[in-house]
Amino acid sequence: MKSLQLNSRKIEILLYIVIWALVFSVPYFSERSSGQINLNEVVRNWTHILGYLIIFMVNVYVLVPGLLIKKKYLYYFVSVSVMVLLLIALPLLLKPGMYPNVGYPDAGLRTLDMNKPMQKPPLMVFADNFIIAILLLGAGTAISMMKKWLIEEKLRKDAEKEQLKTSLALLRHQVSPHFFMNTLNNIHTLIELDTEKAQDAVDRLSTLMRYLLYDSAQNTIELKKEIEFIHSFISLMQLRHSDEVDVKTVIPEQIPDAQIPPMLFISLIENAFKHGVCYPLMSYIYFELQIQETSLHCIVKNSKQKNTANQHGEYSGIGLDNIKDSLRLLYEDNFLLNIHDTENEFEVTLSIPI
Repeated sequence: MKSLQLNSRKIEILLYIVIWALVFSVPYFSERSSGQINLNEVVRNWTHILGYLIIFMVNVYVLVPGLLIKKKYLYYFVSVSVMVLLLIALPLLLKPGMYPNVGYPDAGLRTLDMNKPMQKPPLMVFADNFIIAILLLGAGTAISMMKKWLIEEKLRKDAEKEQLKTSLALLRHQVSPHFFMNTLNNIHTLIELDTEKAQDAVDRLSTLMRYLLYDSAQNTIELKKEIEFIHSFISLMQLRHSDEVDVKTVIPEQIPDAQIPPMLFISLIENAFKHGVCYPLMSYIYFELQIQETSLHCIVKNSKQKNTANQHGEYSGIGLDNIKDSLRLLYEDNFLLNIHDTENEFEVTLSIPI
């Protein structure tokens, strides 16, 4: 937050320096265009401009933050009006000759004496200076409000990112405690029936726990480790289901040394098991990874029974919304998520860069 305000302040000050450098250069170049430079005239113009600079700074650093941003619009309008009127009207009344004389032709009614340039009427001088003051104050106010908007927009985006990060963290740790409880119960049963299979299940559970405790906390992880986690997760999920659930995984043998965010596909797989298994009907789960040079494609399919149609409404609603939010946080718009929902099958295809 402090660095953001510091950068905004630097940009603001730089804009003010540029604006006022241009304003103060006008009298000099105006005199230079006439063929000779009258330094007294330049200094007198600079003195006049200095008054604009004062009300400009008062407006930017006092009135805008103290009144306009706090929505005290009437007080702000009155204060600005009083400042402008004091700057323009009082010197004009007390010392009419202090403003630079501006020569102009009298529409041919008489010859203009170039050595004695005529003065503008006081009302025209007042109008000219009033317009200049409003333009300068308006520029300062616009820059101040833009700075405030940029800071608020940055804070809003940071808050959204923090919220999405929290959601992503929850998604990464959404493996249900019931999953572990059921897995341990299944392993306990396997110890008496098939010791070798029980030992393999323990190894896979150990791999899964190590991944959840250590690897999932990193921003990215090797694709090979992610695939090992997927294998362990699917194998343990199969322990909970009977042989009537057909689970098929298709993963290339050659895995590149790519880095991806951890637990990227677990939500899709877990939802496939959650919504794709329906006893006593035959169900299936299909998981496939397609690896190309610059992209990774994940395809997850699950069977869909008529009596589970309501559950798919939940999956395609809140669940996928959370997944989409997480993907936007990780990849912005550089990903592709397609959903194909039919009467008998639910398919999700996710493509990400690697």
